[in-house]
Amino acid sequence: MRARLGLALAALALLVGFGTAQAAAQPTVFAAASLTEVFPKIDPGARYSFAGSNTLALQIRQGAPADVFASAAPNFTQELYRDGLVEKPKLLCFNRLALIVPKGNPAGIKSVYDLTRSGIKLVVANSRVPVGSYTRTVLRNLGISSALRNVVSQESDVKEVVGKVVLGQADAGFVYVTDARVAASQLKSIAIPVFAQPKVRYEIAVVKGSSNLAEARAFVAKATGPRGRKLMAEAGFRFPPKPTPKPRSSR
Repeated sequence: MRARLGLALAALALLVGFGTAQAAAQPTVFAAASLTEVFPKIDPGARYSFAGSNTLALQIRQGAPADVFASAAPNFTQELYRDGLVEKPKLLCFNRLALIVPKGNPAGIKSVYDLTRSGIKLVVANSRVPVGSYTRTVLRNLGISSALRNVVSQESDVKEVVGKVVLGQADAGFVYVTDARVAASQLKSIAIPVFAQPKVRYEIAVVKGSSNLAEARAFVAKATGPRGRKLMAEAGFRFPPKPTPKPRSSR
């Protein structure tokens, strides 16, 4: 009887240990806030921390237990790679910016050039956040950097910009097209001229200090694979066109 009880307890211990190992095997993914909706669709089992890419990069430098880092700007992944903190980054996707206004558009903003009008309340992300840096590039390209005089708030990530506009605390804000789509029922989007759009490139990398390297690499493979790209394309993210095959010589 005691022998049977001992075997049962040993089997239970093995099952508990296996379950713990399985839970620990789920990768922890640090990802740009604009990936909040799509990444859990790619891998529902992973653990996520969404925030501004600059904040996440700093946390990784400080030893935060991340397995994967997905950034909305390549400078953060490339700097971590240069310093030996992540494996070689891979292209994840591209994005674009849009100007958003509340659904009722009380300020009557019809184009990005209206942002220079006196009394307009503009909300942007701060310049260290990728979307904040991209915003300033758009304004420079349009020749309307003076619109920054109308900024009433600088946020720490794109979701906070969306929130301020949704709540009517600002007349307009710059966000990614993908985030504007998520909140389309509460906002109106105003297109930005193509010539003014910055090159918004996302990169993803495995953190070298990860204790779950296999799982981290598997997540990157999922995110950059066919299904991951399909889900991201459905969310509005973009990818480079496939190269056209060269015609074979008839010789």
